[in-house]
Amino acid sequence: RWLPVLRRRCGMVGKRLSGRGLAAEGRVLRAVLYVYHSRLLRHRPYLALQQVEQCLKRLWKMNLVGCIETLAGLIPKKNTPQAHAECLVPSQPMLETVALKVLGGCKLILRLLDCCCKAFLLSVQHLCSEEFILLNTVASGLLSRLWFVIQHRCVLQSLISLYGVLSTSLHLVSETQQMPYIKGFTFPSDISNFLGVNVSSEVKKQKARMLTTKKPTSWLKKLFPTMPEAVSEVGKKRRFATCTSALKNRSIPCPVDIGEPVL
Repeated sequence: RWLPVLRRRCGMVGKRLSGRGLAAEGRVLRAVLYVYHSRLLRHRPYLALQQVEQCLKRLWKMNLVGCIETLAGLIPKKNTPQAHAECLVPSQPMLETVALKVLGGCKLILRLLDCCCKAFLLSVQHLCSEEFILLNTVASGLLSRLWFVIQHRCVLQSLISLYGVLSTSLHLVSETQQMPYIKGFTFPSDISNFLGVNVSSEVKKQKARMLTTKKPTSWLKKLFPTMPEAVSEVGKKRRFATCTSALKNRSIPCPVDIGEPVL
């Protein structure tokens, strides 16, 4: 009964971890760090961005998706209807390896969410101080997207549900045939005790901190002044006609080769 459930959970986690959104945000983050590497080595939001990038790099290097896909490939797709029929199941070493990687992946994603939240708050804080406006604007948007991509795709929640099925499977397989592979470590029956925090309450707390933070609107209004609502249509047409005539009467030196650099 638990084999089809385990296969479905493996497929779900594989799709959510290998989605385009998470990979795209990781590529943008690496590009931003590369561009600003020589300029902002001591800048606090830049150092916080490096911590986020380290968490993402460790998550990809542990090859969690490949390990889960290998486990799903070992599960037979057709189940025999007989009650006492023999069936091939994944071995205890394979289940222990995947369960250990899932535990590590949950820890890493929880750390990644925390680093995203802290780096976002730092970026907004320096943005309010009008420091490195371009970098902090890009960083705050990137971090908020990365945080919400992980939450919207329910990556952490799907890993936790996968571990529940893996724990049950590991218990049943170890009762059938004892072949312990990872020694000196007891797999927790409840993953919340292993993570040390309540995942739902921690995520709600981070979301509240990110949404209620101070927004840097004062200098944005200075850079992009809004047009008053009482401006008449006649005034808009008059300004448009003036700008058009100014552009027509403007003398442009000819010939101009835009392919050559201007010294």
